[in-house]
Amino acid sequence: MKTMRYFEEQVLRKRPYIERAWCAAIVATPLHRETQSDGRVRFWGEVGRPGQQVPRILRVVTPADGETVHNAFFDRGFRKDES
Repeated sequence: MKTMRYFEEQVLRKRPYIERAWCAAIVATPLHRETQSDGRVRFWGEVGRPGQQVPRILRVVTPADGETVHNAFFDRGFRKDES
């Protein structure tokens, strides 16, 4: 998985609970994919964390290439029925 410097130095430092494997899996097979007006691509997917019964939604953002991970965070506002 390719990553940007921002992801390595900022995102993983601020959110150490995010796993690289989750990001790679979501980019490969997302629940939903959307292109922003600036060309960046958003991917949403479910991840199950140990000790939690309900999976959470992780949003992964890439530049226009759709494969280099720029940002990743849990998205509380995503609704599967609206995608």
